[in-house]
Amino acid sequence: MGTTVLLPADLTQLDESRLALTLCHRDGRVRQQALHQLVRAPRLLPLVVIRCADWVGAVREHARLLLRETLTVESALDLAPLVLRLGRRDRGAFGVDVLGHVLRQASSRQLAVLFAAPDRIVRRFAYRLVVEGRLLGPVELARAAARDQDTVVQDLCATAVLAALTDDHATEEVLLPLLSACNPRVRSAGVTALRRTGLSKQAEPFLSEPLSSCAGG
Repeated sequence: MGTTVLLPADLTQLDESRLALTLCHRDGRVRQQALHQLVRAPRLLPLVVIRCADWVGAVREHARLLLRETLTVESALDLAPLVLRLGRRDRGAFGVDVLGHVLRQASSRQLAVLFAAPDRIVRRFAYRLVVEGRLLGPVELARAAARDQDTVVQDLCATAVLAALTDDHATEEVLLPLLSACNPRVRSAGVTALRRTGLSKQAEPFLSEPLSSCAGG
């Protein structure tokens, strides 16, 4: 397709849609020239993310410089699914590193939009950030461990609950989500928390098979 698109000698004449096509041109020199025009087309930032993994080194380095300079918390939240998807491919690690650096400045409320992402890789990334930054308390972590369907998120949050838990925090709001969870490892974390309160005997019923509400889940 790149060989059939007629380009003006001066790329500043291109509108946003044609600039987007130019960023996908088969010639790396054309892609690199197009990157210089991105200052006037911030909505094309997703294409900059893609070019950060470009097979041409000069294009890749220019795109990475742009991403590092322009990515904000707000745009990072929007682009997280794309960045993390590309991060699974060759040369994709840079984007993930920049994403993490920017989103470490986000609040738990801002990151919450990623907790509901359909892609479990996105949810894992977001919960790792909040656990690393200690942005959620034991109650929120316990609810996340019980609610999320991904076992990695469940284990991550349940482990973080135990790490953050003190006798003062071992309340019903923390214990019940853990103890009623379908995942046996999450329930085990709840039992461990219960034992810390000195109520070991009350832990016995939760060591058995999952609750009826988990059947078939």
